[in-house]
Amino acid sequence: MYAIVEIAGQQFKVAKDQKVFVHRLAGEEGDTVSFDKVLLAADGDNITLGAPAIDGAQVGAKITRHLKGDKVIVFKKKRRKGYRVKNGHRQSLTEIVIESIVTSGAKKTETKKAEPKAKAAAPKKATGKADDLKKIEGVGPKAMEALVEAGIDTFAKVAKTKPEKLSSILTEASSRLSHLVTDTWPEQATLATNGKWDELKELQDKLDGGIKK
Repeated sequence: MYAIVEIAGQQFKVAKDQKVFVHRLAGEEGDTVSFDKVLLAADGDNITLGAPAIDGAQVGAKITRHLKGDKVIVFKKKRRKGYRVKNGHRQSLTEIVIESIVTSGAKKTETKKAEPKAKAAAPKKATGKADDLKKIEGVGPKAMEALVEAGIDTFAKVAKTKPEKLSSILTEASSRLSHLVTDTWPEQATLATNGKWDELKELQDKLDGGIKK
């Protein structure tokens, strides 16, 4: 038996006991997770198609480890400008093992540690006005929205957050944000927090999309 399921914005063909590498998921190693966006399920000649997902179908899995993928080289060049920039990127991934495929009667469930996750979402109730995080080079409207939803709505909070955590938040919000490199965001946010706008501009002149040239 196998199924086509959507996980973190990607579609996978999975079977029981299969190992799958997906975009970084929330949760710790050993947690169980479930995915209800099952687009197709096949058991021998019996094939069920969703419209787009199969009602009541679910794929259960266990998180085995978090890791980073192979390095991808990003090279940018502008003709006749003498502009050449080379950067590397390693995607944050999670390895999961498929434990079950249910085609009907399943109820949507959260990870084992869903309660701590809910507590982490509490910072959404910010009392002050959010900073314009788009002043950090590399942060666009969608990235800012994801950070604010995670409770990181000021320069000070960005400055205190590790780049790996920022990347994890963006990946969980949307697979389209997973390519963003957050290495310089805390440094930029620290300057913005302290009102050192001239120094921030000097730093950003040395960046390309938030990445050091």
